[in-house]
Amino acid sequence: MGLGRTTNQNMQQKAAVVSGVALLVMTIAAFFSQGYVHSSLVVEGDAATTLKNIQASQALFRLEVLGWFIIVIMDLVVSWGFYLFLKPFHAGYALLASWLRFLYTVMLATAVSHLIVTNTIVQHSVEATSVDRVAQQVMDAITAFEATWSFGLIIFGLHLIAVGVVAWNTTRIPKVISFLVVLAGFSYSLIHFMYQFIPQLENITGLLELILMVPMVIGELGFGIWLLVKGRKVTMD
Repeated sequence: MGLGRTTNQNMQQKAAVVSGVALLVMTIAAFFSQGYVHSSLVVEGDAATTLKNIQASQALFRLEVLGWFIIVIMDLVVSWGFYLFLKPFHAGYALLASWLRFLYTVMLATAVSHLIVTNTIVQHSVEATSVDRVAQQVMDAITAFEATWSFGLIIFGLHLIAVGVVAWNTTRIPKVISFLVVLAGFSYSLIHFMYQFIPQLENITGLLELILMVPMVIGELGFGIWLLVKGRKVTMD
């Protein structure tokens, strides 16, 4: 029994390290793909300029897609790693959190498929007779990516709330970390619910997103850093 407990604890500690590393890799990839490439190439409401930007930086756009693939893989790793780490604290919520993240990852992968379509359209744009039509096709595909990802982030927020609830109910994880994870989850779900279902409040939602951006980033990233620094030394309740 003692040996089994030790084995489970070692697995839990390894899961903390793997999850922490995956979260940091994912954060770097997200800053590059979304924060740098996507935001610089895609001009909202301007299909023609967006097409020209991507045509002029096709290699950079493909790197964005690669970054998203890395994020999808890291999300799968985190889904499994969080389950192994949280299971000893509360098996039910750990499983719920894992499945919610897996469902989000499936939706993210679906969203990324629209960027692959975008890349294909741009590659064949030189053969097109109507630039305006190609530009609209590109913008439609990018809009589909953003809408699908945004819907997925509602589920992602629910995942973080489940993770935060588990963390809150154990003495092994600091309450401040637990609170930040729950706050991040609530922020993601609220903001993207408003984007998806209350589009007439888009300006207010955008302002709210700016206000909540810091806790949204710090919540999961802070938990990832804690997992690397302290989680690998955790002992089961």
